[in-house]
Amino acid sequence: MDRKTFIRKTTAGLLLGIPAITILGCSGSDDGGDSNPNPNPPSQANCLENGTNSNVASSAGHSHSFTVPKEDVSAGVEKSYVLSNVNSHTHQVTITAAQFATLRGNSSITATSTSDSGHTHAVTVSCA
Repeated sequence: MDRKTFIRKTTAGLLLGIPAITILGCSGSDDGGDSNPNPNPPSQANCLENGTNSNVASSAGHSHSFTVPKEDVSAGVEKSYVLSNVNSHTHQVTITAAQFATLRGNSSITATSTSDSGHTHAVTVSCA
């Protein structure tokens, strides 16, 4: 091989090899292409570690609130909770053992409160 052929082949190899190495070097990234990935991603909802959030749907022009502690989720025993006192009345909602099992699996549950003042509330409990 003469000098001219050697230089041509070496140059062609470099021109093709550098982009290929660059492309292959980036193919294993798990940051979703984000040039500034979050070093502390938010934790996933976990009822056993964080307890729950509740959403009590508005009914008759108002809503109530309540919380299910992580200790209750862990125990998994059927339990009734009193919804907050609003407009001089309260409601209760019962979470069954089966629903606690669902919460331990980090899935949401729904229930209906007891009736008071002529109405009920739809309740959704999800993991915090």
